[in-house]
Amino acid sequence: MNQPEDAYTIVIFRGTTTKPIRLSFPRAIVRKALMVGVFLVVAELLLLSQYVIQTGKVWELQSIRQELASAREQTNEFSTSLDDLKRRVLAMKEVNEKLRVMLGIEPLKAEDYLNGQGGEETPVVDGAGGDGDAITEGTAEEAAAKLSDDEEDKVWEKDLTSRIQQKIVWLQNEAVSQERTLEELTEAAKERSARWASTPSVWPVKGWVTSGFGPRISPFTGKPAVHDGLDIGAAPNAPIYAPASGLVQVTGFDNKMGNMVALDHGYGIETQYGHMSKILVKVGQKVKRGDVIGMIGSTGLSTGPHLHYLVKVQSRPVNPQRYILE
Repeated sequence: MNQPEDAYTIVIFRGTTTKPIRLSFPRAIVRKALMVGVFLVVAELLLLSQYVIQTGKVWELQSIRQELASAREQTNEFSTSLDDLKRRVLAMKEVNEKLRVMLGIEPLKAEDYLNGQGGEETPVVDGAGGDGDAITEGTAEEAAAKLSDDEEDKVWEKDLTSRIQQKIVWLQNEAVSQERTLEELTEAAKERSARWASTPSVWPVKGWVTSGFGPRISPFTGKPAVHDGLDIGAAPNAPIYAPASGLVQVTGFDNKMGNMVALDHGYGIETQYGHMSKILVKVGQKVKRGDVIGMIGSTGLSTGPHLHYLVKVQSRPVNPQRYILE
């Protein structure tokens, strides 16, 4: 049987004795079926590629969210560290103020305390609260509900960044202030240390007081007189010690004081030592507390071996026992 030329024939042989089956399909239908098949394959490939792309985006988004969560955690830890550092700076500031008082440095004025301000703040959005209206909790919740996740993240990051910047600025300013305070404390401590080292505070010789400071009956005239120092009896040639750091200002012989030494301790304080048997220092020599400057004797106007110990403050004699702590 003749087949039309515009059709495709499929012959199925079922055996040598059985008549074959012939299936005829118009070419137009076959072409349309092939086009539909190709379209479906292409569509499936496009869908598959979109699926792969979207899956990759989801993975990338998950990775970004994980990184964002990690960044948030690190930022929160950094903010917490700044808070801890702020507490330490405030504790150091309190200690510095106590040291300022102890060292005699002028403490903060009253207005500095009265003008102190602080605490966390929430920036006022432009146009909000202009009439003094308070932002209620409900309003804030409604506004937050309207924000998308991305917008909420941006607001959170902006708020946290602002707070961190404020903390850093505060720490920078406070660090400069405390650095200046520490410099003042260091200078004050050095001055106090130098002054203490230069302030007479020990007995210049081991012995006993034979005549105190002030009014007395003169052992030479038998009349009332004013004794400008302290007479300390001791064995001949017993060592005489510098009661503080100082500079040897005078050495030599005086008709009344005999062999004598004068030390300049600075800060308006001077000491003199008379009736020595021997002088062991030279003019211009620096001495420290405890250095031997001479030996006990009875030179000059004296009734026996002793040390005439004189302390002057701003060129005026004062009671030496006020400058003996032991």
